[in-house]
Amino acid sequence: MVSATDQAYMKMALELARKGVGKTSPNPCVGAVLVKDGQVVGRGWHRRAGEPHAEINALAAAGDLAGGATIYVTLEPCNHQGRTPPCSKAIEAAGIRRVVYGMSDPNPVAGGGGAYLAGRGLEVLAGVLADDCRRLNLPFSKRVTTGYPWVQLKAAVSLDGRIAAATGRSKWITGEQARRQVHRLRCLSDAILVGSGTVLADDPSLTTRLPGKGRDPLRVILDSKLATPPAAKVVAHDSAAATWIFCGPDAAESKERQLRRPGVEVHRVGLEADGTLRLVEVLEHLGRAGVTTLLVEGGGRVHGSFLRRGLADEVIFFIAPLLLGGDGMAAVSELGLADPSQAPRLHEIERRRCGDDLMIRGRLRPLK
Repeated sequence: MVSATDQAYMKMALELARKGVGKTSPNPCVGAVLVKDGQVVGRGWHRRAGEPHAEINALAAAGDLAGGATIYVTLEPCNHQGRTPPCSKAIEAAGIRRVVYGMSDPNPVAGGGGAYLAGRGLEVLAGVLADDCRRLNLPFSKRVTTGYPWVQLKAAVSLDGRIAAATGRSKWITGEQARRQVHRLRCLSDAILVGSGTVLADDPSLTTRLPGKGRDPLRVILDSKLATPPAAKVVAHDSAAATWIFCGPDAAESKERQLRRPGVEVHRVGLEADGTLRLVEVLEHLGRAGVTTLLVEGGGRVHGSFLRRGLADEVIFFIAPLLLGGDGMAAVSELGLADPSQAPRLHEIERRRCGDDLMIRGRLRPLK
């Protein structure tokens, strides 16, 4: 039975797990708390892929006090040898009496730690605050179960849903606070994706610009005919992050040679019937590379392609208090909807003020 005490300690473990958001990919965010005689004797969270897991850090913090304690962990302890040893055996060796975890491990390779520990005589309680724990690791769960990254559609839009004026100019629709939040999103993402139209119109560097910190994500360009200029910032810009350009099977090899250089890769994928790149192949490439969270910054045709194919998981729109008119560029291209009831609809919606702008963020319900 789940008690209020179990829930309270799991909430503590969740707060620790959130410290790893944007840092642990391709691994999940995990927090752990060790409790003995009503006192917290150890805390830990997974800090980075390849480093000790949350349970190991909590056990190290507790030291000899771990014997006979209860461990609360947001994710089922792993039960396999990867880059680090299995946490299930470390818990057993430490003399833990009781194990309480939130969500089961969706990774078929790493799962099974709960059953292993129960089979060794430990008391095991699963599913405490399971929904909260799952929500924290939705991107990880999607990648290990489907092979695809979690796809976020991001745009800065006017009140009438435009991302640029008729000339293509988009700087700046939103204010400084909204733009700073976008850079935080980039810092938390494994990759950022735009279409070649955005590269040609804006020549973005697609880097993270945060004072004193921040990392650049992998830059991904959808460019079926390799129209990206070799001098474009995403190709020539000095950054530790690589650039991947996806093109169609018949793109000119001479253009590919002009674009290839250290840190720049060109990948050929198939085409849909409408001539656009096969996004499922793009996502498969990224998933195999360990990309867990993909931030799609458009433009409108790219957003529309992800939505029409049911490949987007989340929308993050920054809405500015201005109007650009019907000759402006739409945030989403045609979806072919006959009725509003067919529209993709958001749920679990978050609203946040960013200066004069409003951020609307929510998970997508698929097209009907």
